Amino acid sequence: MKKQLREIAHARSGDKGDCANIGLIALQPEHYPILVQQVTPERVKEHFRELCKAKVERFELPNLYALNFLLYEALDGGGTVSLRTDAQGKTLSAALLRMEIEV
Repeated sequence: MKKQLREIAHARSGDKGDCANIGLIALQPEHYPILVQQVTPERVKEHFRELCKAKVERFELPNLYALNFLLYEALDGGGTVSLRTDAQGKTLSAALLRMEIEV
């Protein structure tokens, strides 16, 4: 069965220069293995293919039931130089939560 990530996780995002940072946290501990299996760096890169110009790196935080993603070259230079409406990547967490996964 397909579900959007928002049904099993919540997220928060921000920036570090030209790098977007997205934290994805399971709503229930039993959802964490699903996140680890389904939300890979490759899938996140594909999901943000229009924005992310370089690699996506994933860090696992099993004690928090969370994943942290760094999307390199995703903010058009970052908050102080970008002309994007969301130059600091604050809305990227909501965009990631629309990704569909198999549950």
